[in-house]
Amino acid sequence: MGSRTSQLGTSRLGRRPATTQDRISTVGIDLFSKQGFDETSVDEVAEACGIARRTLFRYFPSKNAIPWGDFDAHLATMRERLHTLPPDLTVVDALTAALLEFNTFPVHEASNHRKRMKLILEVPALQAYSVVMYQGWRDVVADYVAERLGTAPTDHVPRTVGHVLLGVAMAAYETWLTNDETALPDLLREGMDCVAGGLTALTR
Repeated sequence: MGSRTSQLGTSRLGRRPATTQDRISTVGIDLFSKQGFDETSVDEVAEACGIARRTLFRYFPSKNAIPWGDFDAHLATMRERLHTLPPDLTVVDALTAALLEFNTFPVHEASNHRKRMKLILEVPALQAYSVVMYQGWRDVVADYVAERLGTAPTDHVPRTVGHVLLGVAMAAYETWLTNDETALPDLLREGMDCVAGGLTALTR
């Protein structure tokens, strides 16, 4: 599901780069991709960032959280964005707009984002933690749909829409990671068009 990270910037000579969640995540992703997630320790990530182990844990509760970066902040932005969309916009158009915006990132960050999503989707050790993160993402979608429909977020339809949108995003990323010629926004739109049209509209 998507997220936007900062590249490692150059710092003034003799001055340690500023520590942020995104920076630690970027360094960690690079190490995990080169050495393997299981083979890379938290101490190695901390050392590469120029910080102490205890400092790293102020930003991330565990090693498994590092590839996700500041995901909570991105979820908060997505929630805010949904609630600022025009009320006359259809639910599917609003969700499509939010999905595309959430998964938009600068071109220069594409390589790092590919590494991030490859880790999240393919590393077995990350799957249990990812389930928790997916739940937070689905909750944002369900809350918005429930508000539009005048129901509770825990009702069946809002929950279903949350799962459907997560499926659209994950399918788009799986294709994007295996085909360099595909554009992620196009895949997301195609998935949303399928959802909007319904399965009965599908033809060979």
